[in-house]
Parts: sequence; C-alpha cells; structure tokens
Amino acid sequence: MKTEKLPATDVVIIGSGWAGGVAAAELTKAGYQVVCLERGADRQREDFYASKDELRYLARHELYKDLSGETYTTRNRPGEEAIPLRRHQTDMLHDEGTGGTGVHWAGQTDRYLPFDFEVEQRLKKKHGEDSIPADMTVQNWGITYEELEPYYDKFEKTVGVGGRQSSLGGKHSAAYPNPPMKEMPMMRLFREAAEKLGYHPYPIPAATMSEAYTNPDGESLNSCVYCGFCSGYGCGYNAKADPINTVLATAKKTGNFELRNHAYVSRILYEGNQATGVLYIDTRTGKKYEQPATLVVSAAFTFGNTRLLLLSGIGEPYQPETKQGVIGKNITAHYNNLSIKAGSVGFFDNQKFNSYVGAGGLGTVIDDFNPEHLQEQGADFLHGFQLSISQTGAGAISSNEVPQNTPAWGTAFKKASLYYTHRNLTVGTLNSCLPRAHNFMDLDPVYKDTFGDPLLRLTVRFTDQERNMLRYTNEKSRELLQEMGADIINASEDPNHTEFSQFSVHNHTAGGVVMGASPATSAVNNFSQMWEMENLFVIGASSFPHTSCYNPTGTIGALAYRAAEGMIHYLQGNAGLLIESK
Repeated sequence: MKTEKLPATDVVIIGSGWAGGVAAAELTKAGYQVVCLERGADRQREDFYASKDELRYLARHELYKDLSGETYTTRNRPGEEAIPLRRHQTDMLHDEGTGGTGVHWAGQTDRYLPFDFEVEQRLKKKHGEDSIPADMTVQNWGITYEELEPYYDKFEKTVGVGGRQSSLGGKHSAAYPNPPMKEMPMMRLFREAAEKLGYHPYPIPAATMSEAYTNPDGESLNSCVYCGFCSGYGCGYNAKADPINTVLATAKKTGNFELRNHAYVSRILYEGNQATGVLYIDTRTGKKYEQPATLVVSAAFTFGNTRLLLLSGIGEPYQPETKQGVIGKNITAHYNNLSIKAGSVGFFDNQKFNSYVGAGGLGTVIDDFNPEHLQEQGADFLHGFQLSISQTGAGAISSNEVPQNTPAWGTAFKKASLYYTHRNLTVGTLNSCLPRAHNFMDLDPVYKDTFGDPLLRLTVRFTDQERNMLRYTNEKSRELLQEMGADIINASEDPNHTEFSQFSVHNHTAGGVVMGASPATSAVNNFSQMWEMENLFVIGASSFPHTSCYNPTGTIGALAYRAAEGMIHYLQGNAGLLIESK
C-alpha cells in the first residue's frame, strides 16, 4: 500500500500520556502546531462515569495494552530462547489510548532524591570507591536535583499534589498545592507504630484531590470521594489528575493541537543527523502515512521508546559483552515476583478496617531506609527502599488474603476468606533497582508483531543485590506489622529459592534510552535531546539510568517540563545541542 505524505507540522509527538501531554501543552501554549499520534483509541472523561467494574478493569485489564498484536519477549540469559508475553501480569500495567497509563495510575507523585541524580559518586562516597560491582552500570544523570527542582514544582502544581513533604527528602521550593488526604484508621495505626519504632512517617503525596482545585493552566478538578475505584480505573468524578483533564485539555484549548488516535508509529524518519518526521499506520484501515515535522518527540512507554529507536536505526545498540552502545542499556524496574512478594501481610482477629473505601494515592509512607539515611548494619545491598501502607480500595476479586497454610479451596478456605475480609493489612515495600551489564533490551530475532517488525526482547536476571534487599525489606515490614498488633503475619519466602524472572518485574520499568553527561554512556542529554540528532527528543522513564525507591511519575513529569523548555528554545532558532553548563 502506498504511503501518503501529509502536510508538515512544527512538532509531532508520539504518545499522549504524561510525558507527551506535558510537551503538547507547553509547545501549543508557545504557539507551535502539534500533532500527537496515539496508537490506542480515544477516551473522554464521560467514558468513566459510573464505571465501577472490578472484573472489567482489574481482572480483564480493559485499559491496558492489547498484547495480541504486539508484545515483547523475555528471558533470563543470552543464549536462552525468549518467550513472548501474551497475558498481563500483576504489575505490568502499561497502556494504550488517550492519556496512556496516566488515566489509570494511582496518583502517587514522588520526587527522586538528590542522591539519585549523582548516584555513582554518592554510592562511592558512602560505601567506598570499590563498592560498586564491576557489572553494575550505574551512572550519574547529567543533571542535579537542584536543577530539576523547579520542574518538579511545576508538575506538582499542574496535577494538584496533596501531601506533606518528607523530612528526609530533597528540599522543596514551595509547599504542595493541596493538603494531604484524610488519614484513615489503618493509616493511623501504621503511623503510630512507625513513630514508636523511631521512624518518620508522612502522607503519600498524591494527585487525587483532597479538595477542589484549579491548576495554573485553569483546569479544574473535584474533591475525591474515596470511592475505592481508582488505581486501574479512570476517574469518573474528575477528582484524579490525568493527562485528559489537565495537559491535553490545556493543549486543546490553544487551537494548536491535533490528536490522532489509532496511529501506530513504526519508524522515526531522518536524513543524516536530522529527524524529518515519522511513519505511522492507521490500525483501523492499514493505510500508511508519513507525517513530516520540524521537531520529533518520542514520548512512549519505556519499551516503546527503546524499540522505536532500534527499529529506526537511531543510536548505537547496547552490547552487554563489551558494555558499548547506549540503546537498550540499563533496564531496571520495581521488582515484585509473583511468588515472592515484596512486603508482608498481617491478620487482625479483633479489628476490622474500612479497606473497601480509598483512593489510588491514599496512604502513609516511611522514608528512613532511603540511600541517604539507611545506616543499619546487615544491609547487604546498595541504595535503599521505602515502606508504606496504602488504602486503594480492597476489591472483592483482587483482595482475598488468608493466612498461610489455609487450604486453597473448600470449606476451610471459604471460612477464612470471609472472616479475614477487611481484617488484613499489607505493609508494602518499594525497592530500588540498580542496573547490571547483563540486563538489557534488543530486537528479538524470531518473533514479530502484526506488521512484521521484530518484537522487543528483554534479557533480565537479578542478583544478590536484589535478593538481599528483598529479604531485608520483608523483615522490616514484619516488624512494623508486629508493632501494629497483627495476630498472624504471613512469612515471606526466602528469595534464594526462586530465580527472579522479568515476566513479573514490569512495575515502573525504566531505562533503554538513558540520560547522562556524555554520548559515550547515554542516549540523551539533560534536556532529553538525542546526542546525535538535535531535533529528536525522547522523554519518559526510558531516560532513567536506574530505578529509585519512589514512584516514577513525578520525575517523568519534571523531566518532561524541562524537555519542553528545551524544545521551545530549539524551535526559536537556537539550533544545536542544548547543554546545561556546569
């Protein structure tokens, strides 16, 4: 089928999630014409009115990516045959459709630490020059927390974050724009236990509105009603910030924005070291289009950004044997094996909790184990983690915890299930993940997508670094549950008994197009601009050189605002690489 060449535009953006939405809002406000290509269907706020259906959204993954036409393959080691993933795992929640994963996110909006952006030098300073294993490919980000802080603040105001700042995190130039959400009984129990143990608990910072809010762009959001249908769902109350009701709405109001759905981008087009546009397919008709543009922005999920650059032949693919190349390196994630859960479950015989109500970002967290403050002996790992309790809304299908050794079916199971409904609490952990030379992404030589292009292949195996941290975090979560008064605590399986598999490690996956100070070790500079192609910007978690012990969306948003500033600077005639002087 012949490719139709369309009229040129100032900017073409691939993806309509948080990263692409922020870029679209800022560029259109600056007067530039923007075409945004979204491979999924269009979605509107009205689609989520009265749509509280746990079976539809959590069990059958209504809002998640369709894996039948394009997925990815996984393996633990080079030489093994990678296997395509054809069904959604618990934590693999990336999306397609207007607003991307930002529509069904939980709303938790954290900042990474000053430690993270200078992670290589900070680890060496804290643990010694020889503390980093030879196969651990940690690197500084090429930007400091202080440089990124104004962009964090801007994103937090856009999404209306409510909370109190951690006393153990980086300094904020301003308070969060909203107060924290309500403290529920389980949160109070956790907070009091944490304080007795000498920790510093604080409310999870969340973009679920604690009160009615209008952001600086004039977009209004309603106060949360704590319905419990939040994480995994679109918000029918307009009380959770998402790209549809914030940045995309702002872009549309300018008159400079066009969103095209069902637009599957297969290649970034270029001549020499200049991007010229993109090639995309209308998935409803199969027709191919070329969209020329002065500036190209790839704002897909981690896997999408990495695969698109590999398919387009942009950047040098990473080679694990030599550690040379940059595209596909440093894949990391918040790991959580399906058979070895991070965190612990406690059961309470004499207490019931209103766990059926809640919101995606509702909860309390302690940050005493982050890498800047973890001082305890026996912590045989680098970096850190956090512990928290979250009240997201315990659904009847997804929340069915029973004590260990309870039969998996029959009368005894039914009795325990009914009794412990709303009598169990989980102290969860969010563990950092540092990159290894043997963990990488490339194109699969065997499996292809619907259009005949190679699938992305993930090669990942974890080490004692991750196992030691998981063992330690589970111990600390059990200590908290004991202080909270749990009568039974499910014991955690020893991580040494199971090989961690990337099949179940897709929560907040990052890397592949990483940021840094040099084209020798990174794909983009600190404006998210490709080193070798000055009019191509790649934004999203793909630019993270490692995964910290915090949710990534706040950092994705901050980096997107900084990137948009760089895009505007470039379009104003300041050609060349945008390098922040140090």
